[in-house]
Amino acid sequence: MPEQPAELIVEHAMRQGPRCGEVTVVVIDGPAGSGKTTAAGQVQLAARAHGLSCAVIQMDDLYEGWGGLVQGGDAVTEVLRALEAGEPGRYRRYSWVTESYVEVVEVPAVDLLVVEGVGSARTEHLDLVSTLVWVEEADPQERLRRGIERDGAQLEGHWVRWMAQEAALFAEVGARDRADILIDGLGRRTAGGER
Repeated sequence: MPEQPAELIVEHAMRQGPRCGEVTVVVIDGPAGSGKTTAAGQVQLAARAHGLSCAVIQMDDLYEGWGGLVQGGDAVTEVLRALEAGEPGRYRRYSWVTESYVEVVEVPAVDLLVVEGVGSARTEHLDLVSTLVWVEEADPQERLRRGIERDGAQLEGHWVRWMAQEAALFAEVGARDRADILIDGLGRRTAGGER
């Protein structure tokens, strides 16, 4: 069994095969500030090393700002349902700088599609997901510290509200309990880390 979580994720996904039309989908969910974006980048590199075409959708491009957690998940469902039907997926990319949608992004059918970000696992599309990964830094203060370090201290209030919103969504979906692979905040597979 591979030691690197990214290799484990790619191999698990390829064993499961496509469930979204011809596309094999990996969803990487977990609390903000846990390391999901890093994990997604590593999965993309591992997929390409296996000769697979791979694309990544980042939930940060789908949320309509700090209040758009639920709508971001709805957008993922639309993309995946289109791919399931053999059509290209598409979504409107949100700019946090201009606080508006700025362009439509096409999502082609690739061998492996990685969707990463808070709320990327939703009951409305879990049937299309080949591998669900949960990444979690267990210490909420460390997650908050990472977020403030990345986004600036002026956004601490937004981060605190976001963390409450995501906790409610996680309780509703139960993504952690449904996950195939569990990774900690340092990028290591955790106990019981593959189902």
